Amino acid sequence: MASRISELIIPCQDPNGLAAFWCEVLDFVVLDTEDDGSVEIGPREGFGGLQPTLIFSPTTEPKTGALRMHFDVNATDRDQDAELERLLSLGARPADVGQTGEESWHVLADPEGNEFCLLRTRLS
Repeated sequence: MASRISELIIPCQDPNGLAAFWCEVLDFVVLDTEDDGSVEIGPREGFGGLQPTLIFSPTTEPKTGALRMHFDVNATDRDQDAELERLLSLGARPADVGQTGEESWHVLADPEGNEFCLLRTRLS
């Protein structure tokens, strides 16, 4: 037997705003909200599927420095350029983490500055 990732916890200053952004990016829905202000999002089929859920947990601490772990995303129904435009229109912004400009991916930041990469490979 092995373990699998079921949830990822992301501390943030605006759980509802960040949850809304990532719901649009990933085509997820809000699955639960807690009394402490945490918001859990995940696939439309709910918790327990192949994809982990994301829990946005409130904090008053601002993000400092680069993340040690980040998301890589792939477009599922369009090419990389079209997906880049969509993500930018949702509020993502380009981020510089020392890339050379020769990469086949784009480094972006979500509305709270959390870095993520848009890869070239298209998944279906």
